[in-house]
Amino acid sequence: MIADVDRSLRQLLLDEIDELTSELQIGFQPPDDAWRGHVATLTDGLGAPANAVNLYLVDIRENTKLRSNQRVRRRNEDGFVEEQPAPRRLDCHYLVTTWSRAAVTPPIEPTLDEHALLHEVAAILLRREALIPFEIFGGSLPPGFSPDLADAALPMAVASESGFSSYGEFWGTMGTDHRWKPSIYLIVTVPMPLESRLAGPPVTTRILRAHADDPQSQDIRIQIGGWVRDATLPVGPDGLAPPVAGAWVALESSAGRHFTTTTDAQGRFTFRELSPGQVTLRAATAEHGEITTTTDVPSPGGGYDLTFT
Repeated sequence: MIADVDRSLRQLLLDEIDELTSELQIGFQPPDDAWRGHVATLTDGLGAPANAVNLYLVDIRENTKLRSNQRVRRRNEDGFVEEQPAPRRLDCHYLVTTWSRAAVTPPIEPTLDEHALLHEVAAILLRREALIPFEIFGGSLPPGFSPDLADAALPMAVASESGFSSYGEFWGTMGTDHRWKPSIYLIVTVPMPLESRLAGPPVTTRILRAHADDPQSQDIRIQIGGWVRDATLPVGPDGLAPPVAGAWVALESSAGRHFTTTTDAQGRFTFRELSPGQVTLRAATAEHGEITTTTDVPSPGGGYDLTFT
């Protein structure tokens, strides 16, 4: 995902700065002797020395101010309840520097070219409150781009007041001949999705009790749910027989009430507004025939599945 942020920054600068005509002019490697050697090979379309921009990812920190304890619960295809934590937010810290391969001569001062390019980069970044990959790539993201960033707006802090605290130490590791260069301290905040986890087993029974002032007058209504499965087929990754979609399911209560339904795409069925007592469940398909089972509502074990064998 961080690589996609790099790609977005590179594309933004290529689109906005005329003198940047090649991806080779925008690098993300350490601005050390190897980078200086790379810059020395760059030329423009006329063979003249070309300038370059280096965006080095110098640090990554979690943005704890944006951390959320929110959880989203949903039922997966197997009926289990999954809990999806809110994504964490990572601050990606870039040092943005500009480079010229031109030699110093009386009429040429490459530092001025570097400063002009640095100013142009700063202006482009400051015009945007967020990095929006979908807009940068013209509505068509490149192959392999993270779907989590497909419609994201990534907040940017450009030249923040706090700055980079280890500037001297940083340049001291970039080679013996390196001198400090002015830089833009850029922070891009990136979402880091967390894996969902099971929050509990499938809910198969819901009981609603309603009464007025006298608890003895309470009215009980029950909703049950289960699966129709086919044990003649190999079990799935969950160790259970595959579900049967589109199966006809009927319920007959001991009081003589009848209900019918059809299983959904995950093989689930549900019945509502039931009273406590014994019920008979039937399931049928043209391929499997009919099966029948008798159970109590509510079931002590919470199971109402019907399985073809």
